[in-house]
Amino acid sequence: MPDPDRVHLCPDGKFRWIYEYSMLKNPIILFTVLKIFFFIGLAMSVFQLFVGPSHWTFADHLAIAGKFMLLMMAIFVPLSILAYLIVAAQNHWKYIVFFEMDDRGVLHKQMKPQVKKAKAIGWLTVLAGLTSGNVTTVGIGINSMAKTFSYSDFSLVKSVRPKRFWSTIKVNEPLSKNQVYVHQDDFDFVLNYILARCPKVKKKY
Repeated sequence: MPDPDRVHLCPDGKFRWIYEYSMLKNPIILFTVLKIFFFIGLAMSVFQLFVGPSHWTFADHLAIAGKFMLLMMAIFVPLSILAYLIVAAQNHWKYIVFFEMDDRGVLHKQMKPQVKKAKAIGWLTVLAGLTSGNVTTVGIGINSMAKTFSYSDFSLVKSVRPKRFWSTIKVNEPLSKNQVYVHQDDFDFVLNYILARCPKVKKKY
């Protein structure tokens, strides 16, 4: 039985692996959501600097913008945390992801809550060519049990940001964000593999 958390090179030339983590111990998704709301609130607060009565001074505009930002954070931070806990509970506090990577890009598939890790390991075993089986059928099975998909085309990626402490590599296109989770033992391999195939990324770490 292969270690499912490690990256496996399959006979079709693609790298595949499974990543599972506790949504309470690794809140990287929550941080991402909070950051999105922060920038939304910041943009709306900046807009407040340019509206209001003509007799207002810049200090008046700044005070209103600051209060608006605080109000936004007071509303969205608790709601985001509550929503995250609800989703985490629905997923049995586990986040299971199936990754597939080749020279063109990396595919992130979040598995549905009812998928057991043992079943996902079985799929990976077949795909890695370690046991006999119908790879096409297994691929269909994985797709049917996937909850969401996220794909990064390396030719379009603008930035790659490694977060080693969280075992996460952020792969960002102009209009698409992806998060690649990988075991620490394979972290450098996956990071360097991605960086070597992203011509638009300037910072190579």
